[in-house]
Amino acid sequence: MSILNILKDKTLNKPRPRLRFAPSPTGFLHLGNFRTVLFGYLLAKSLKGDFILRLEDTDQKREVEGALDKLVEILNWIGINFDEGPHLGGPYGPYIQTQRLDIYNKHINLLLEQGKAYRCFCSEERLSQMRATQEANKQAPRYDRACRHLSTEEVKQKIANGEKYVIRQAMPLEGEIIVHDEIRGDIKFKATDLDDQVLIKSNGVPTYQFASVVDDHLMEITHVTRGDEWLPSFPKNILLYQAFNWIPPKFIHLPLILNKEGGKLSKRQGDVFVEQYRDKGYLSAAIINFCALLGWHGQGDQEIYSLLELEKDFSLEGIGASPAIFDAEKLDYYNGLYLRRLSDEDLLKAARPYLDQELLTKYDEKQLLNFISLAKDRMKKLSDITELTGFLFSLPEYSKDLLIWKDLTEERVKENLKLLKEKLESINEQNWNKEYLEENIMNWLKESGKKNGDFLWPMRVALSGLKNSPGPFEIAAALRKGNSLERMEIAIDK
Repeated sequence: MSILNILKDKTLNKPRPRLRFAPSPTGFLHLGNFRTVLFGYLLAKSLKGDFILRLEDTDQKREVEGALDKLVEILNWIGINFDEGPHLGGPYGPYIQTQRLDIYNKHINLLLEQGKAYRCFCSEERLSQMRATQEANKQAPRYDRACRHLSTEEVKQKIANGEKYVIRQAMPLEGEIIVHDEIRGDIKFKATDLDDQVLIKSNGVPTYQFASVVDDHLMEITHVTRGDEWLPSFPKNILLYQAFNWIPPKFIHLPLILNKEGGKLSKRQGDVFVEQYRDKGYLSAAIINFCALLGWHGQGDQEIYSLLELEKDFSLEGIGASPAIFDAEKLDYYNGLYLRRLSDEDLLKAARPYLDQELLTKYDEKQLLNFISLAKDRMKKLSDITELTGFLFSLPEYSKDLLIWKDLTEERVKENLKLLKEKLESINEQNWNKEYLEENIMNWLKESGKKNGDFLWPMRVALSGLKNSPGPFEIAAALRKGNSLERMEIAIDK
């Protein structure tokens, strides 16, 4: 067979770029799939094109009820909107594969008539035995094409006998297939390494490999973004396009996302679904910013991008071929940065669901804003608010030993707390803020020749009940005067 060379200058003569996201309705949105949909969306926007949602539900065993609604919900939360889809309609519908079976039947019949596909009647038992023999002989497991050359009469007889069959693609038996990926350039595959892949299953439902090619052509998709784990299927896809005499879209195989140890993202190693990060209090802006840089880089050293900036600046040229590393600490960094950009009012609104609703009713808005402000610089995600502000809502139980600074005696610590409490009592409510408290107390310590640690350590522990916490003046300002003095008295009693 002659070499099939899909040259990179073969472009679709379409008036408008069209890209798609075509997930299976299997539940939650995996981070790898999200990176794929994000890159497809950004490329569509940067090219002034359309972005389409198509549901590939031919694997009915994996389908989860309500998955489409959940998918649209999480992508709406992220900020990704579609121009067409099963929830929107459009001129290229239906957008759900199981509603397009007549279309696939029509196209598979064209291939059967031209001898570019054939019916395979091999049983599962025969195929299993064949693969076992191949593995024992250290051969690559692939179909041995036993049914490829059945005569028309033999095929008719088997169908009449009620024998089940699949429909396979008739692959070239020799030569090379050269395909072009927009990131990696030309890639060569030996025809002898290709299997006669199944196009239609025994239940009459198409495989992903067949349905996706037919749908992409009929929906006039100009660019296909998908993970590079699909590279082994690339020549089979291109051969299908050639079998139909169709010009293929541009293929963009995105680099894998690996964990820090170099393996694939796994549920056993932590969260892998976007919904899990949303529920823990990661902001959509942080997730977008983080995932956009998993395999793509803009010009210069810019690391902080809004979705609007990405829609404008994103380009195919910035996508690399090397695997991207998922660094959870980097995501925490981005999320903390975006949290700190929120006003205290907006942060309180976003954090409310993570706080004890009963406790919230005991404090006014101003004091709650003080609590939020105190925790803001240390928050990595919204759910951190529970731990970071818990001591403000309710003083934890702590040992009196925690109040003791270095080699001070209990009596000396108690006396220092009494002196400090008296000084705090002299400060009126109007001046009760971090700046005034810090200036007033620090000047008092300096003027009286007292050591800072002898007073500030027990003050901080008395107010927080914790070994590690914000500074004493920040805590006192957040608690206000009455609560602060009450906690000082509790420490003195200890």
